[in-house]
Amino acid sequence: MDPIERLTNLFVKFPGIGPRQAGRFVQYLLRSSPALRRELTEAIRELSGSVKQCTRCFRFSAADGKVCATCANPARDVFTLAVVASDADLAALERSGTYRGLYFVLGGTISLASEKMEGLRLKQLLDSLPSRIERGLSEVILAFPANPEGDATAMRVREELDRGLPSDTHIKVTALGRGLSTGSELEYADSDTIAQALGNRH
Repeated sequence: MDPIERLTNLFVKFPGIGPRQAGRFVQYLLRSSPALRRELTEAIRELSGSVKQCTRCFRFSAADGKVCATCANPARDVFTLAVVASDADLAALERSGTYRGLYFVLGGTISLASEKMEGLRLKQLLDSLPSRIERGLSEVILAFPANPEGDATAMRVREELDRGLPSDTHIKVTALGRGLSTGSELEYADSDTIAQALGNRH
């Protein structure tokens, strides 16, 4: 296959990128300096070498150990756990500067078309809770997108938590308030909107 066409086809696989935008990326790279292309190649190569998944929150991280810098930070609030759909949503909450608790990356949301749960880390979430509760966890925040898929995922996670937690466990399960407009993706929300949604959680 022609290398231009091959790279265009690879860019099309990126979320939200269509053939026209993918073609623009390739044309930009063709016009760029060899140094920039080398830097891009090296950065992609390092993804497989130095980036790992945190064993606690499941985000991708370049930390040296098994856990990411956030999970390893003793200054983080162990009383709250935000369950998010993706690394991008975790990054959005961090950018808001208003949340100081810990995270768990579920790995996506429920597809309403199929209602399949493949790839979602519900079992890992439930398995992690006893040790988190021992360390003081008192609130689980369901921080999913304000759309039908996010709502369906929040409902399912609530059900699993109700079934999976011992009856004598007093864990509050809350969801982000509607500072987020309906249909919005968490990763694209601005810091003020996220702060409002966190403040209005219910």
